Amino acid sequence: MPLANLGDPAFCRDHGLRYAYVAGAMANGIASVELVEAMAGAGMLGFFGAAGLGLERITTAVDRLTTSLKGKTFGFNLIHSPHEPDLEAATVDLYLKRGIRLIEAAAFLRLTLPVVRYRVTGIHQDADGRVITPNRVVAKVSRVEVATPFFSPPPDEFLNELVRTGHITPEQAKLAAQVPMAQDITAEADSAGHTDNRPLVTLLPTLLSLRDRLQQKFGYQQHLRVGAAGGLSTPSALAAAFAMGAAYVVTGSINQACVESGSSDIVRRLLAQVEQADTAMAPAADMFEMGVKVQVLKRGTMFPMRAAKLYELYRAHASLDAIPAAERGVLEKQIFRATLEEVWQKTREYFILRDRREVDRAEREPKHKMALVFRSYLGLSSRWANAGDATRVMDFQVWCGPAMGAFNEWVKGTYLEKPENRRAAEVAMNLLHGAARQLQAQMWRLQGVPVPSAFAANAVLEPDELKKLIKTDE
Repeated sequence: MPLANLGDPAFCRDHGLRYAYVAGAMANGIASVELVEAMAGAGMLGFFGAAGLGLERITTAVDRLTTSLKGKTFGFNLIHSPHEPDLEAATVDLYLKRGIRLIEAAAFLRLTLPVVRYRVTGIHQDADGRVITPNRVVAKVSRVEVATPFFSPPPDEFLNELVRTGHITPEQAKLAAQVPMAQDITAEADSAGHTDNRPLVTLLPTLLSLRDRLQQKFGYQQHLRVGAAGGLSTPSALAAAFAMGAAYVVTGSINQACVESGSSDIVRRLLAQVEQADTAMAPAADMFEMGVKVQVLKRGTMFPMRAAKLYELYRAHASLDAIPAAERGVLEKQIFRATLEEVWQKTREYFILRDRREVDRAEREPKHKMALVFRSYLGLSSRWANAGDATRVMDFQVWCGPAMGAFNEWVKGTYLEKPENRRAAEVAMNLLHGAARQLQAQMWRLQGVPVPSAFAANAVLEPDELKKLIKTDE
């Protein structure tokens, strides 16, 4: 079976891809420009991990990728930022100004004006009367109530506001009512980072049913599609996702373990040792006060336990001053390695530059001050991991799901077992090749044809074999 036949051919055609394979946007630049370039070079899609980065760093990535990948498809992440709405809006401003035509919308709890503005800016009709939307959104969701508005037309309240502020015309608002917010939605199952730990075998069919209902309800010219993410790290997993009807597959944790990722060699070595039970849920830095959690690496780090302790103290006390002396001592010696006052001063300096309103609120509300201090540890912990700060290994926050353990088991004894040999495109081609053979073998079995066990085995191809495979597949 040709690898290009996996998934929905319309997805590949619409996005200018050869394979229905996507490297998702892991935050803080873990999904790096190098990773995005590697995916594009292999005929696949990569999203740059813009979440958690400042506009200057995102701009640098935009400059590089618009130059190095001119004529090829790539995208950038847009993460929902309930505590920093101005940053979300400014990121959209940057994408629109610099001609970024594809984004992966992640961690959205609801639609926001910036993401709607991104979608409808430049909407028009061509000579044949078809509605053209220059900007595309791939929405990563794990709940029906979030998927529904993305598969629906933009809300009138947002369109009216955009008309009022002059961002679109009344005619464009009418056209926008004929298109979905996102033609492509990724069903995010049990994944690294933000996750609801949903099983893919229940989430994907649910969103496929939603797709069919809303396609019929709105009668879109653009046909809605659903991709699969979360737990996809072996050929069998990809084969299962495609067999269930996924238009495309999205990988995450395994890309962080590849040499092109924006993570560090220390983290890559840790990830290469992961087993499926070596993950845990921990408080999320961006939605700390809301109790939202992310899935992270547990093996080789104490971050999940320390982060959970911070949230426990936040829930139990009204301010930093209310924390008992013994607990305060543990925080200062083991977690922050500084006094809480020193941590607050550094946090204050950070937010004065990023968003002064947070400082003003913290000085009025002791509880919010405590949240900002605790969030500083959660934010720095992922940066220590990316930078490979050996003095902070016990505090590394490494986003990781069980898929990493499954991948390590699959590649054991092959050249991909060593982290220095893990290149994103080679990993992807091996996964697609194995998935294609699994599906081919299953089709033969259903027709009563005996299948040699060697054919359906999840073998890992060496680089030279992959080159021959690519030539054969072209």
